[in-house]
Amino acid sequence: MAELRWLRTGLFGRPAYWLSMVIVIGFQIPVDGWLTKLNAPIVLYNDEQITGWRFPWDIPVEDFVFGFALVTGVLLAWERLRPRAEEADRTSARQRDEVDH
Repeated sequence: MAELRWLRTGLFGRPAYWLSMVIVIGFQIPVDGWLTKLNAPIVLYNDEQITGWRFPWDIPVEDFVFGFALVTGVLLAWERLRPRAEEADRTSARQRDEVDH
Protein backbone atom coordinates (compact mmCIF):
# COMPACT_ATOMS: atom_id res chain seq x y z
CA MET A 1 0.00 0.00 0.00
CA ALA A 2 2.83 2.39 0.88
CA GLU A 3 4.48 1.77 -2.50
CA LEU A 4 1.32 2.48 -4.44
CA ARG A 5 0.28 5.59 -2.49
CA TRP A 6 3.42 7.35 -1.26
CA LEU A 7 6.77 5.88 -2.18
CA ARG A 8 6.21 5.18 -5.90
CA THR A 9 9.65 3.67 -6.46
CA GLY A 10 8.45 1.45 -9.31
CA LEU A 11 9.73 -1.61 -7.46
CA PHE A 12 6.79 -3.84 -8.41
CA GLY A 13 7.43 -3.24 -12.11
CA ARG A 14 11.00 -4.51 -11.98
CA PRO A 15 11.87 -8.09 -12.92
CA ALA A 16 14.63 -8.05 -10.26
CA TYR A 17 11.96 -7.64 -7.54
CA TRP A 18 9.99 -10.64 -8.74
CA LEU A 19 13.18 -12.68 -9.09
CA SER A 20 14.02 -11.84 -5.48
CA MET A 21 10.55 -13.05 -4.44
CA VAL A 22 11.16 -16.36 -6.27
CA ILE A 23 14.48 -16.70 -4.42
CA VAL A 24 12.79 -15.94 -1.09
CA ILE A 25 10.07 -18.53 -1.65
CA GLY A 26 12.65 -21.05 -2.86
CA PHE A 27 14.39 -20.88 0.50
CA GLN A 28 11.30 -20.24 2.62
CA ILE A 29 9.44 -23.39 1.64
CA PRO A 30 12.03 -25.96 2.74
CA VAL A 31 13.13 -24.05 5.85
CA ASP A 32 9.67 -23.02 6.99
CA GLY A 33 8.28 -26.43 6.09
CA TRP A 34 10.87 -28.09 8.33
CA LEU A 35 10.25 -25.63 11.18
CA THR A 36 6.45 -25.88 11.14
CA LYS A 37 5.76 -29.51 10.16
CA LEU A 38 2.85 -30.72 12.22
CA ASN A 39 4.31 -34.16 12.99
CA ALA A 40 7.39 -32.68 14.77
CA PRO A 41 7.14 -28.88 14.95
CA ILE A 42 10.04 -26.75 16.07
CA VAL A 43 7.94 -23.59 15.92
CA LEU A 44 4.47 -23.69 17.45
CA TYR A 45 1.65 -21.27 16.70
CA ASN A 46 -1.32 -20.36 18.83
CA ASP A 47 -4.27 -21.65 16.79
CA GLU A 48 -6.29 -18.60 17.82
CA GLN A 49 -3.71 -16.31 16.20
CA ILE A 50 -3.59 -17.87 12.71
CA THR A 51 -6.15 -18.81 10.07
CA GLY A 52 -5.24 -22.49 10.22
CA TRP A 53 -4.61 -22.59 6.47
CA ARG A 54 -1.35 -24.40 5.77
CA PHE A 55 0.32 -24.93 2.41
CA PRO A 56 2.64 -26.62 1.43
CA TRP A 57 4.13 -28.96 4.06
CA ASP A 58 2.12 -27.51 6.92
CA ILE A 59 3.42 -23.95 6.46
CA PRO A 60 0.93 -21.37 7.79
CA VAL A 61 0.02 -19.01 4.94
CA GLU A 62 0.68 -16.07 7.26
CA ASP A 63 4.38 -16.95 7.16
CA PHE A 64 4.46 -16.23 3.42
CA VAL A 65 2.67 -12.91 3.87
CA PHE A 66 5.08 -11.92 6.65
CA GLY A 67 8.15 -13.00 4.67
CA PHE A 68 7.10 -11.15 1.53
CA ALA A 69 6.13 -8.04 3.51
CA LEU A 70 9.47 -8.04 5.33
CA VAL A 71 11.59 -8.40 2.19
CA THR A 72 9.43 -5.93 0.26
CA GLY A 73 9.66 -3.40 3.10
CA VAL A 74 13.45 -3.60 3.15
CA LEU A 75 13.68 -3.27 -0.64
CA LEU A 76 11.29 -0.30 -0.64
CA ALA A 77 13.32 1.45 2.05
CA TRP A 78 16.50 0.74 0.11
CA GLU A 79 15.01 2.13 -3.10
CA ARG A 80 13.61 5.17 -1.35
CA LEU A 81 16.89 6.01 0.39
CA ARG A 82 19.17 5.18 -2.55
CA PRO A 83 18.79 8.50 -4.44
CA ARG A 84 19.67 10.38 -1.27
CA ALA A 85 22.74 8.23 -0.72
CA GLU A 86 23.84 8.70 -4.35
CA GLU A 87 23.41 12.48 -4.05
CA ALA A 88 25.42 12.49 -0.82
CA ASP A 89 28.18 10.53 -2.58
CA ARG A 90 28.23 13.03 -5.46
CA THR A 91 28.34 15.98 -3.06
CA SER A 92 31.15 14.36 -1.09
CA ALA A 93 33.15 13.67 -4.28
CA ARG A 94 32.62 17.27 -5.44
CA GLN A 95 33.88 18.58 -2.11
CA ARG A 96 36.98 16.37 -2.31
CA ASP A 97 37.68 17.64 -5.82
CA GLU A 98 37.42 21.25 -4.63
CA VAL A 99 39.90 20.58 -1.82
CA ASP A 100 42.35 18.88 -4.21
CA HIS A 101 42.34 21.86 -6.62
